[in-house]
Order: sequence, then structure tokens, then C-alpha cells
Amino acid sequence: MKDFFKRQIELWGEKKQENLKSKNVLIVGCGGLGSSLAYALGASGIGAITLIDFDKVTIHNIHRQIAFTLEDNDKYKAKVVKKRILSRFNEVKVEVYTSTFDDFIKESKDEFDLIIDATDNLPTRAKIDEFAKSKKTPWLYGSVEAFHGQVCFFENSNFSAFNVTDRKPAGIAAPIVMFIASFQANLAIRYLAGLSVKKDYLYYLYFNEEGEFKKQTFKMP
Repeated sequence: MKDFFKRQIELWGEKKQENLKSKNVLIVGCGGLGSSLAYALGASGIGAITLIDFDKVTIHNIHRQIAFTLEDNDKYKAKVVKKRILSRFNEVKVEVYTSTFDDFIKESKDEFDLIIDATDNLPTRAKIDEFAKSKKTPWLYGSVEAFHGQVCFFENSNFSAFNVTDRKPAGIAAPIVMFIASFQANLAIRYLAGLSVKKDYLYYLYFNEEGEFKKQTFKMP
């Protein structure tokens, strides 16, 4: 598969590419962020990816959730995302759970190298943080709405620094979803490949009213 990964091998060498085969990643959520993450990470050479999402595709998802087409309406998102991953690179092991995160925790005995949040609500993220801490596994938080988003690589910091409410996100356009997912994917692949990553820092990324891109960084307690 050297030809398949030619450009990545040129970036970080054969040893790091080979090491990716041993990595196991959990993606929680297969909607906007999750489907973009799947495209970015699914063909990177990661050995195993587990997908969790109990939701089915609905017509209003498709404009911003790039894994799905009109033909996927009413299908389980996680199953469709698995199909898309394998259509690009069929040597990655993909496990699918069409259940809630709570049910997954009860069922799964797997260990993960990285957990990636691709959900759309704060209570589930708080549960991901608790689960990750219990497994001594880092996790990547990502959220997006309107023209802004947040990303953080959690290792030692606690998600309780956020005000955890069941707040519903505002409207959203497709490009910002892919933008935030791309940032998450870049941090994930750097970490899994053994490259340096800034941990426990919250990135707030947004476009202001004039369309100018802005970034703010906060050290998490």
C-alpha cells in the first residue's frame, strides 16, 4: 500500500505510517462533524475506527453532512458512514453501534487510542469526558454553529469547566462544519502519528461580520 499512502509517507516516513495500523479510534456521532471526520481519517491508515450514532439520515441533514446523499434518507448514519469509509480504503476495520452513548459504554470492552467528539450537545460531551478519564484516554472536543466553532484536545483538563446545559445549536452552513472537523482531524492524525499536539487548550474559531477569520486560544483549567 505504499502507493496509496505515498504523500503521507513523504510527510512523516514509513515507520509512522506503519504505526497507524495499530491505532484504534472512537468517533461519537456521525452527523456533520462525524461524516467529515470519517472522510478525513478513514483513508489515513488508522487500523480500526468505531462509530456510534443511533440517528438516521433525514433530508435536512444532507446539505452539511458530506457522507450522505439523497438515496441515504432514513438509513442509519453510522452504517452509511462505514460504507463510505470502506469505499475509499477497505483495509480499515470499522465497527458500528446504532445505539446511544450510554448503551455503548455498557456494551463495549474495547480500548481506544483516541476518542473524538462529533456530537451536538453538551451533556453527551460531559459523559464522553467522564468515559475518557475512566479509560485514561485523551479525547477531542468539537462544536460548531452559525459561523464559529470550538476545538480542544482534552488530556488532563476537565469538561466541567463548561456550563453543561441542554442548549440547542443555532442555524449552520456547511463550510464551517467541514472547517471545524478538519481542525479536529488534523489534531487527531498528528497525535496518532506521534507528532506534537497542544493539549488542554481551547481554540475558538470564527468569522466576524465582515467575513474575517479570527482565532482565540484559552488554557483550560
